[in-house]
Amino acid sequence: MKKIAVLGLGYIGLPTASLFAAHGHKVIGIDIDEKIIETINRGEIHIEEPGLYTLARAAVGSGNLTASLELRESDVYMICVPTPVTKDKAADMSYVESAVSKILPLLKKDDLVILESTSPPGTSRDLIAPMLAETGLVVGEEIHLAHCPERVLPGKILRELIENARIIGGISEKSAKITEELYLGIVEGPIYLTDCTTAEMSKIMENTYRDVNIALANELAHLCEELGISAWDVVELANKHPRVNIHKPGPGVGGHCISVDPWFLVHRFPETTGIIHLARQVNDGQPGRVADLVMTILDGVHDAPRVALFGVSYKGNIDDIRESPALEIIEHLKDKVDLRIYDPHVKNSIGHEMLSLDEAVAGADLILVVTDHNDFRFLAPDELGKHMRNRILIDTRNFLDAGSFRTAGFQVYILGSGKNEIKVNV
Repeated sequence: MKKIAVLGLGYIGLPTASLFAAHGHKVIGIDIDEKIIETINRGEIHIEEPGLYTLARAAVGSGNLTASLELRESDVYMICVPTPVTKDKAADMSYVESAVSKILPLLKKDDLVILESTSPPGTSRDLIAPMLAETGLVVGEEIHLAHCPERVLPGKILRELIENARIIGGISEKSAKITEELYLGIVEGPIYLTDCTTAEMSKIMENTYRDVNIALANELAHLCEELGISAWDVVELANKHPRVNIHKPGPGVGGHCISVDPWFLVHRFPETTGIIHLARQVNDGQPGRVADLVMTILDGVHDAPRVALFGVSYKGNIDDIRESPALEIIEHLKDKVDLRIYDPHVKNSIGHEMLSLDEAVAGADLILVVTDHNDFRFLAPDELGKHMRNRILIDTRNFLDAGSFRTAGFQVYILGSGKNEIKVNV
């Protein structure tokens, strides 16, 4: 059993720390937010993730997991801090650098440093390894370094941490094998060993592939709206080909990975990332397009239109709002309409007032569905309509029962469908 320090107790750090603690390791979780530390040490959690409350509470109760503002000497240091992009779309590695700086004074021979945070290719080799070398220990022989990127989906994090295949990139073969021994204790899926930079690039390309695919779907949606056909029908039929997997269109791309990671490549290699850059521009343009659609549909409906926006998190059934397209849509609409925001999962402040369902729909002219929460499937269209001034629905995810809304007297617009009753050109 090892003493493990996990730096960063967010959507990856806390589940990872809880899992290692549940398997008998002594884990100290480090975060800069005092409220998070207090919450975890009470046996509670600050994020929404199925199964995490029970696991974390048991880990804390056993004494194997504690949270602290201060880092203590350990055998393994796992870096799970954010790696966002700056305003000019460069990778902001300040959180990683800060984490490594905190680790340096505590490092001793045979310790292991693991970077889990998704990072630009070359980060471990060119940024972290030189910092570790300041200890005087030989990196890769006397002190070990590996990149082990998380590959999980919010809402399924615990299951996928255990079951998904894992890539481990070592600064040396010895570092990779030592890291593999640690992860074999919690990972049931296959583990693949490689070097640090290949592992970093593999994670970036997993997310870049999905981003490009979604951009293709969003362009398809634009085309189908002009042609008077449904992109959703096209995707379903095209994907019946055994070698085709077109993703679904939507209001934009969010989350801590897909909407961020491709910029790591575009910023560093601007001359050779034309496709990746274009995909980013297409997907980043979707929230503005949705906002324009709202304003076009509301033109002439009322002098002071009111919009009920359903869903703030970037995907359904979670509370994660990082890079959510809903936030961009809100920014586009907030000064143009009376915006009422409702999300049954998001409890944290988003800088705008969050309302109850009844408050959001009261007097509304239009419901804009941005996030595909399962809760929304059980809404009664006729009951919603009774509280609204006008019955208009825009479904950006095509997941509601449009027929039941039409029966209740709603005009329905489905993003990506040219079969809408409301004909607009945006």
